[in-house]
Amino acid sequence: MPDDESCDPTLDVSDLAHYMGVPMEPGELKEPVATNDIRRWVQAMHYPNPLHYDARWAAASRFGRLVAPQSFTVATDTSHGCSPAQVGRIPDSHLIFGGDDWWFFGPRIEPGDHLVCHRMPFDYRVTDTRFAGPTCFQRGDTLYINQRGERVALQRSTAIRYRPRRAKEKGLFDEPAEPAWTDEQLARLEERKLAFIEQIQQLGHAPRTWEQVAVGDRLAEHILGPHSLASFTTEWRAYPMTTWGATAKGPTNVRAEALGYTKEMAGFEGDRRMERVNPELTDGAYYGPSRGHLQPRWARHVGMPRGYGYGASMGAWILDYVAGWAGEWGLVRHSSAQYRNPAFTGDATFVAGEVVETRAERRRHLAVVLVTLTNQDDAVMAKATVTVELPTEAQVGEDAQAGEGAPHSERGTRCPSR
Repeated sequence: MPDDESCDPTLDVSDLAHYMGVPMEPGELKEPVATNDIRRWVQAMHYPNPLHYDARWAAASRFGRLVAPQSFTVATDTSHGCSPAQVGRIPDSHLIFGGDDWWFFGPRIEPGDHLVCHRMPFDYRVTDTRFAGPTCFQRGDTLYINQRGERVALQRSTAIRYRPRRAKEKGLFDEPAEPAWTDEQLARLEERKLAFIEQIQQLGHAPRTWEQVAVGDRLAEHILGPHSLASFTTEWRAYPMTTWGATAKGPTNVRAEALGYTKEMAGFEGDRRMERVNPELTDGAYYGPSRGHLQPRWARHVGMPRGYGYGASMGAWILDYVAGWAGEWGLVRHSSAQYRNPAFTGDATFVAGEVVETRAERRRHLAVVLVTLTNQDDAVMAKATVTVELPTEAQVGEDAQAGEGAPHSERGTRCPSR
């Protein structure tokens, strides 16, 4: 925990210590998960895995029905994991995502599930950055629990809180013009996108066993974009929390202005009282802290050159990428991601992965994948280490004998280690 001397006077974080380790109001959506919530999600996240949108494909899977990708967990929250990482007042500040850690415990989310999100601020530190000078890296935890009382996942989000004025002075992202793509380049991108799709299709419903994986194996490349205001809007609308009246609890009763957001960016986002009067004012696509993503004028106001993507979505891209490679018998257990550069409109995102470790641990057989996201200029956008559990050949054989390879009539499926 930073002491008073480490808190630069140009970034006043003196209010934050009061909130660390104090539980917050839980978050809860009013409605259970719907099938089209899941379909809308994978469409917005550019994740072409038919397990999550094609009923016929899903019926032939080991689940026997359509299930959500693990990345969808964040869509069941009312603040995509941000609330516990932005408590306390930092005057004249703004916020962007800095990364996520995810721990998954086994249960899958499917239509009809209803989750409650329990939150607690974790810690914070102040450091000097090229982006905005004195910057606060603040972390908070969100525990996702389903209607059966099962822990689905724990998310530890990192928020980057900074003073927009300092970011504009430093001009780290001072590139207002979007890159120009020729028709030939765009056609080539579409061709390259097929590699990731073919990897999913070729594996089909078969297991990728632990014995088949070796250190040095490279995952098929995945490409997203070029991003646009339209694609970022599609992402935003895939979070049910952005729908009028969708939230039962949370994310907070504290106005953004009370957290220290500049007057121009504070607004009424998440304000349930205002939602009953003028819900448009509570919509982050139009007003409040989130509008910089979709409105270039306000992107520049917070130190960005143009519209930029959502950190929570970048985390989903990483989870989907490894899960698509692992197949429906695999389970992502842990992901630790650091976001370094946003995805801007006009940019494309190139996702690459390599297996860097395999190990057996407590009856679980794990593969560790190093994932790197870069743009068309080879600038690193994010790096992540993802640990995925894979079945062994013996476990697959046991499941086949027990009929576990057939579609299940009960909820969920066994984790590989069970």
